[in-house]
Amino acid sequence: MAEAPLGTAAASTSAVNPVHSQPVSNPADPETEAMARLAAEACDDRKAVDIRLIRVDQVSSLADWFVICSGLSDVQVRAIARSVEDRLEDDLGRLPLRREGQSAGSWLLLDYGEVIVHVLTPSEREYYDLESFWGHGEQVRYLSSSSASNA
Repeated sequence: MAEAPLGTAAASTSAVNPVHSQPVSNPADPETEAMARLAAEACDDRKAVDIRLIRVDQVSSLADWFVICSGLSDVQVRAIARSVEDRLEDDLGRLPLRREGQSAGSWLLLDYGEVIVHVLTPSEREYYDLESFWGHGEQVRYLSSSSASNA
């Protein structure tokens, strides 16, 4: 499945659903998508690895978007999650409805209702394989603005 970098024409609301090769029927809510992108930026601020956004609003009632990324250590996982919390509170006045996994440290989940952020170590990410489980949702690989300008 081809993935489009965030912000490219293929990642726009008129994108073709990569799973079904059909136009996505309902465009994503722009405010919710902006919140997911802001969370991804906050992950990138703490050097998260392989940041992905998965639009799940058409396949689940859990949320509209998942943001999934990896931190290379328990310390980095916690720092990434803190960065997301700080950014969404500062910019949007939003606090997570739930936090899970804080005691484990190898994975953290921040549930904002319409956006759920998953931060995992590589081994936890491989074990849970959320990208495959939610593979029927539209997936977008986040590229930071610094990466995009160097490409």
